[in-house]
Amino acid sequence: MSNWFECKVRYDKMLETGIQKTVTEPYMVDALSFTEAEARITEEITPFISGEFTVSAVKRTNICEIFYDETGDRWYKVKVNFITIDEKTAVEKRTANYMLVQASDFQKSYDNFMEGMKGTMADFEIASIVETPIMDVFKVNLEDKAPAATEKKAED
Repeated sequence: MSNWFECKVRYDKMLETGIQKTVTEPYMVDALSFTEAEARITEEITPFISGEFTVSAVKRTNICEIFYDETGDRWYKVKVNFITIDEKTAVEKRTANYMLVQASDFQKSYDNFMEGMKGTMADFEIASIVETPIMDVFKVNLEDKAPAATEKKAED
């Protein structure tokens, strides 16, 4: 299971008007700890920002899954209530989960979410879909970590 952290990066950005303005933009990274999250966002952002920047905040998020769509330029947070029935009392129980969906607009975010949930056997309802200010999401690149594991097995 992934641990998603929201990292806020503060830097000087050149606006279209030619004015330089200090901005703080949120990004998401997959990491095991706050320290790793800060290191990963620094590594991921460095090629895209000219000049100095600081990681002004790192916080753990409640995102449990992310649905990607390379054609999308925005991120939407979807609150999903999974519906279960207690076997003893026969009472309906709703458990809230949050997912992030990449899409170009609101309708496409709904479509992408429903496509991602297609194989799910659980009953669920969408409680809300909200556009977020998140600029980008950086997941762990498993190809970078795989060779070390393969080499270790070969040595044994």
